Parts: sequence; structure tokens; C-alpha cells
Amino acid sequence: MLANNFSPYTTAHPTIHGRPDLTLTEALTKVSPEVQKKAKAQAQDFEAMFLNSMFSQMTSGIKADGPFGNTAGTGPWRSMLTEQYSKNFAKAGGVGISNDVFRTLILQQANRAA
Repeated sequence: MLANNFSPYTTAHPTIHGRPDLTLTEALTKVSPEVQKKAKAQAQDFEAMFLNSMFSQMTSGIKADGPFGNTAGTGPWRSMLTEQYSKNFAKAGGVGISNDVFRTLILQQANRAA
């Protein structure tokens, strides 16, 4: 898994699978900070979308209980709740999908710049 933070053992390089990722380090030098920020946001949004799909499938079989009962508003409320869960989960680090997506986007951008 790609770490967005720098490892304490390799202060100059991002890591992948616990080792310095020299390919990404080189690619980051070819891509502007604005593009890096945009790629990070897109990667996080992609992970949030994936997690929302996963959470929606997990909650699709749950019968409506509690204070809202089985009303017409339960479905939209649950979809909004799972959307917020997925966004917050992705923002907190998620399951690591955004790290790989970010790496891929940066490598593609660096190849275009070359």
C-alpha cells in the first residue's frame, strides 16, 4: 500500500509496500503541486464513490427499524447517510484505493509531461 506520508526511514521518498517509491518520487518532480492536489482530490472522490457503492449494498437488505420506521423517507435518508459515511471514511484514509489511484494519475501526468 502506498503511504502518502513519508516514512521515518526514508525521509526523501514516498513509500510503496514499505519501500521507497523512486518512480513516484521522480514523477512528482515533473508534475505541478496544483496537479498533484487535483489528482489527490480525484483519487479520494473515486474511493468515496467505491465505498458508497459498497456501503449501499451492505445496507440494502436492512429493514427499516427505529424512530423512522418503514416510511418513504427512510430510503433517501439512508442513501444520504451512506454517502456521508463513504466520504468521511475515504477522507480518513479509506481502504487504500485512493493511494493507488493517486500514484497511477501522477505517473500518467508525468509521462504526458515528458
